[in-house]
Amino acid sequence: MKLENLQKTGSFKLRGAYYKVSNLNMLEAKKEVIAASAGNHAQGLALSCSLSGIKSKIFMPKSAPLPKIDAVKSYGAEVVLEGENYQSAYEAARKEEQRNGGVFVHAFDDPDVIAGQSTVALEMLQQNPELKSIVVPVGGGGLLAGISLAVKMIRPDIRVIGVQSANVSAVVQRFTGNPKSSLTRSTTIADGIAVVKPGELTLPIISKYVDEMVTVTEEQIAFAMMFMLEREKMVVEGAGAASLAAVLFHRHLALGKSVGLIISGGNVDPQKWSLYKEMADKLNVMKRIS
Repeated sequence: MKLENLQKTGSFKLRGAYYKVSNLNMLEAKKEVIAASAGNHAQGLALSCSLSGIKSKIFMPKSAPLPKIDAVKSYGAEVVLEGENYQSAYEAARKEEQRNGGVFVHAFDDPDVIAGQSTVALEMLQQNPELKSIVVPVGGGGLLAGISLAVKMIRPDIRVIGVQSANVSAVVQRFTGNPKSSLTRSTTIADGIAVVKPGELTLPIISKYVDEMVTVTEEQIAFAMMFMLEREKMVVEGAGAASLAAVLFHRHLALGKSVGLIISGGNVDPQKWSLYKEMADKLNVMKRIS
């Protein structure tokens, strides 16, 4: 397990955000950086801008977990709550960019951000060269695009598998060539990957380099969260637990193989743990993995 939940901001998103900010030119660095995020990109970008002495304004959905909102503010960013999902916050951030001429840093659809996220794969291959497959949580696709691109350039024999919540599976639908009508709802406990419109840059990379995509249910994600808490004493958010849920409930992904799981984040709203426990209990599958 690649424990990105142990990053300073509690998520892998710090990688892409920091690399993007480090590549801003002098003129861009004097402007305000603008972004939209459900929380993890917001924290990574806020900290990166703070370390570089750059002002930042982050648009977040009203449904974002309070710990994430507070954390973004603590890193020095101005937070604007807009809409009920990432897409609403994104549209508001784009309007702000047009009004004030700031520098917009996309949460996933940016070459520098994708490149920064790819460093997760580089470290995994250094630490565990015997890996046969890597399972990656997917929202807009920045992490999966970076991982798959890096892996296939270095170790094309390794399988790359993406996983999404069944409730918000836009990338899976596009990957399988069976897109449903445009997703407008993004109700999932995996708020970090609740993206209804995948990236224009990320999708072609995913289509070319990713080997397989799967979905997991809300109850399966909750079960994986509770499994990490109870068995590993590790706090993992819904998005971060998706990769574990994938191998627990899609057994073919792990049987007889050396598998790397990206535990992408650990920013959980503590007030919702009882809900996660209730959802996990519905599965009644503890005997299956004991």
